[in-house]
Amino acid sequence: MKIKNTILGFAFAALSMVAYGQEKNKKISFEVNGKCSMCKERIEEAALGVKGVKFASWDIPTHQLSLILNERKTNSMKVKTALVAVGHDTEELKATEVAYDGIHPCCKYREDNSDDGKHH
Repeated sequence: MKIKNTILGFAFAALSMVAYGQEKNKKISFEVNGKCSMCKERIEEAALGVKGVKFASWDIPTHQLSLILNERKTNSMKVKTALVAVGHDTEELKATEVAYDGIHPCCKYREDNSDDGKHH
């Protein structure tokens, strides 16, 4: 009986680890297209609007969005979906023409690669 309880205990522990394998504060980063401080504000606001995102910071020169998120509540694809909805492409998802056309003219990153990030 003791062996059976020990085996059940290990099985329960293993199941618990699988269920809680998702991290509460996971750090991730990925590229998001944009150009300037207006883009930075829009990108960070969209990311923070996703439930479970605790921190978002987009770097203008590198185009890297750094996040801290609760994997039990969200994932990177939900954040990317929110970003394309406000007009910013990611590697996996592209904003619709309607969403892209809605961003400020000087934020248009698809046509012009002269991005100094200082025009706002």
